[in-house]
Amino acid sequence: MANPSVLTAEAIVAGYEPGLPIVRGAGFTLAAGEILVLLGPNGAGKSTLAKAVAGLVSVSSGRVDLRGQSLLGIPAHERIRHGLAFVPQTGNVFAGMTVADNLSIAVQILPRAARAGRIAAMLDLFPDLAAARRAIAGRLSGGQRQMLAVARALAVGPSVLTLDEPSAGLSPKLVGAVMAKLREVAASGVAVLLVEQNARAALDVATRAMILVEGRIAHEGHGASMLHDPAVAALYLGRRA
Repeated sequence: MANPSVLTAEAIVAGYEPGLPIVRGAGFTLAAGEILVLLGPNGAGKSTLAKAVAGLVSVSSGRVDLRGQSLLGIPAHERIRHGLAFVPQTGNVFAGMTVADNLSIAVQILPRAARAGRIAAMLDLFPDLAAARRAIAGRLSGGQRQMLAVARALAVGPSVLTLDEPSAGLSPKLVGAVMAKLREVAASGVAVLLVEQNARAALDVATRAMILVEGRIAHEGHGASMLHDPAVAALYLGRRA
């Protein structure tokens, strides 16, 4: 039996300037334990759609529901309390603070009695961070910084984890490590919404994938099978199918 939908985005119209939408009616559903990947050429609207769901971009029409509750009107910084975590592409850790202090700040919205347990759980989930817990975040490798950003987002126990291009600037080896960790996160029951330019790496871990073109969903399919789908090359790379 399929898992019930956790997050629903329907007919989203969103953008950065009034009257100039970048996302034009796109939508999706996301279930617990699922990894949904948003792909598309530059400017297609995939990051804008993710940011609209996270409350960082104005939504002029459509709906965003988390477990049946509308998120529209809830400020971005409050959506984490409702179960939606967002990891931006850059500026996602406090570079001048230690790994341990980054995690400590992340759990401040939790009851005091729960904080130490959540930090311990994140260090168990990310052994590299446990070994570097006293290291300054800005001195970590790119892969470790992304792991820390994910750990900070997961520390409060969200239902949905949204990430904007977590592989950007990473070596192929580190990209593989980050993607493997996202698969592990999804296996724990968290729904993952992943925006990526690295189509091959993302599709390798995806449950489903959608391709955006000019702000609309142009194609969708299941996981790794999309790697061999001629429509992906046609839409994403501009080649003939």
